[in-house]
Amino acid sequence: MIELLLVGIGTGNPEHLTLQAIRALNSADLILIPRKGPEKSDLADLRRSICAEVLTSPTTRIAEFDMPLRNRADADYWGGVDAWHDAIAAVWSSAVCSELGDARLRGTGYRVDNATVALLVWGDPALFDSTLRIAARLDPSPQVRVIPGITSMQALCASHAIPLNEIGAPFLVTTGRRLRDEGWPADVDTLVVMLDGDCAFQHLDPAGVMVWWGAYVGMPAETILSGPLAETGPRIVVTRAKARAQFGWIMDTYLLRRARPHSASST
Repeated sequence: MIELLLVGIGTGNPEHLTLQAIRALNSADLILIPRKGPEKSDLADLRRSICAEVLTSPTTRIAEFDMPLRNRADADYWGGVDAWHDAIAAVWSSAVCSELGDARLRGTGYRVDNATVALLVWGDPALFDSTLRIAARLDPSPQVRVIPGITSMQALCASHAIPLNEIGAPFLVTTGRRLRDEGWPADVDTLVVMLDGDCAFQHLDPAGVMVWWGAYVGMPAETILSGPLAETGPRIVVTRAKARAQFGWIMDTYLLRRARPHSASST
């Protein structure tokens, strides 16, 4: 039986790991690190740095594998994602079979006795991450254990020293795609926007809206901007483009809050 540990690592800062996460990584027989090409080599480097800093177990092995590329030109968005997840699951199975000495191939799946395999997951495995969905595609099914991590929205609020929600008020976590296509959702004044590659806030009426934006939050390259959306939005677009060109990749998120007529200064 395989035990699959999905370990939330926050934003890649080793100080974001919980004691539970550190203990889980040290309990693993094998830690898998994905490689996403030379442009995103920093992501693998951060995972390696975390392992170098927290691993004390002499028996834990580390193996790397190349992540399959997603076909973003596919007009069928959901079909493309589904095929991509199948490809990732197949690569995981292959890596486990090739790296653990007692692996016995069985078709396209794997069979390994009494082994614990860990994956380091950005943020938290339960929030805007597909690792759990990919794990469900493995055959045979592993025993999955999730170690929660600090989310990007928690790190963003900490960097700006702001509360995530207003008193007694809800907030909504959405994607750039939905914000662009559907606009500001009804009955909510605070939005956290993730997975936004096109600065979807440019499609909103900025009147009365504040924005708190952060890229590489918690990392040495952390960059944050905040202020009225009308003034800060264009600065974010420029800053984001420069950062992406410099590093070859970007991880960013932002919080939008519009003033409520009856409580414009509520926090």
